[in-house]
Amino acid sequence: MNGLQLLALRDFPLVKPGDDIAALVSDSLQANGITLQHGDIVVLAQKIISKAENRYRALQGIQPSAEAQRYAAETGKDPRLVELVLQESNRVLRHRFGSIVVEHKLGFVHANAGIDQSNLPGNADSGMALLLPENPDASARQLRSALEQQHRVAIGVVINDSFGRAWRLGTVGIAIGVAGFEPLLDLRGAPDLFGRTLEITQVGLGDEIAAAASLLMGQAGEGVPVVIVRGLQLPAAEGSVQSLLRKPNEDMFR
Repeated sequence: MNGLQLLALRDFPLVKPGDDIAALVSDSLQANGITLQHGDIVVLAQKIISKAENRYRALQGIQPSAEAQRYAAETGKDPRLVELVLQESNRVLRHRFGSIVVEHKLGFVHANAGIDQSNLPGNADSGMALLLPENPDASARQLRSALEQQHRVAIGVVINDSFGRAWRLGTVGIAIGVAGFEPLLDLRGAPDLFGRTLEITQVGLGDEIAAAASLLMGQAGEGVPVVIVRGLQLPAAEGSVQSLLRKPNEDMFR
């Protein structure tokens, strides 16, 4: 690889429940004068996938459990929002004022089960929340299939989201769904520059792609939810974000 291009799809429309994301991406590609090429990786913000899949939840009418009430009192959060966090999680791992760190049903370890209330239309009163896609890998596979059929090219797809990190400040884009390539590059057994055999080196390729695209997407009100990553030319593979998740028995901190 001698170079890498990041191509933002500007003026992407606001996504509504039921929208055909593949059709919106195709229209936006045309409007931006970009043609998909073999080997391109289409990176999409989780939020537009969740919106299209109608993963909205209204807080009104949610009845917080006793457990939700307890965590809400200890974290200062809306008990109804905490109830949603618990419903989306396997277990609570840590909590403090302002944050609940959970193991999501999808296996991710992150704050507040990835539930978001920002950049939602008509949500100035924070009465709505947006959950993660129910199956991001499946969403990525479906989108990849539709785009490949429409554009006659072999591509990859990444659905990314903003995650905090336990040992560093600042959020970074990571992959929560992938299709078309293997997101974990295992270099164990390969030689280093001087011939020493690598023993533990594995590269989180899916996360690196997601983070690169996030530079153009931004983290606030930029309105750039789709970025084309060009130049990687990765081997085609089914791929799953599950290969990036550390097993609990290998996690020294869980």
